Amino acid sequence: MIALDLLADSIPPVHTSDTIQKVLDRMVEFRLRHLPIVNEEQFLGLLAEDDLIAESNYQTQIGALALSLVNPYVLEDQHIYDVIRLFYEQQLTVVPVLDAKNNYLGLVSINAITEYFAKITSVSQPGGIIVLEISNKNNSLAHMAQIVESDNAQILSSYVQAYPDSTRMEVTLKINKQDISAIIASFLRYEYDIKASFNHTDINDTARDRYDSLMNYLNL
Repeated sequence: MIALDLLADSIPPVHTSDTIQKVLDRMVEFRLRHLPIVNEEQFLGLLAEDDLIAESNYQTQIGALALSLVNPYVLEDQHIYDVIRLFYEQQLTVVPVLDAKNNYLGLVSINAITEYFAKITSVSQPGGIIVLEISNKNNSLAHMAQIVESDNAQILSSYVQAYPDSTRMEVTLKINKQDISAIIASFLRYEYDIKASFNHTDINDTARDRYDSLMNYLNL
């Protein structure tokens, strides 16, 4: 996926003729703290909410202000990871997207990034989660997938988190099966270190056990 695929068409940029009040209202409407300033197709910079709230006259036009504009952007064909890096490093709520001639095309909002992560991590799909702690020399996703598939299941998504100054890493697997007890047992047989697991079936079974215990108590 590239930056162009996540453009938010419904969020218009700021123009130098816009008033401070209009820009602040737009930020509130879209729940953003940043908006790009554009002169026709030319990208001038990224406007922050902090640049505006200290001004006394909210009817002042943006073009009349002495703003300390930051200039972060990505090109339309850059990978979405480059967009995420800007969000993270500069604590932004939008990232402007330009074409090869540096003309403004649109922006990627923080909401679009949230939706993107929801899709790639399959959070909306039911299933179990297994967190493994492994050596970085034994990071074979193919072998992990083989273990999962041996129980007629599939890995919906996975991601890796490395520990600083360590040869260990954490691998999180989202699996399309709620009862993952047999898969966990298989990982243990292959001497994987299970750091955590989240099994919806376990939660339901626990609730059922508590209900049965209550009924037995009331029957007494």
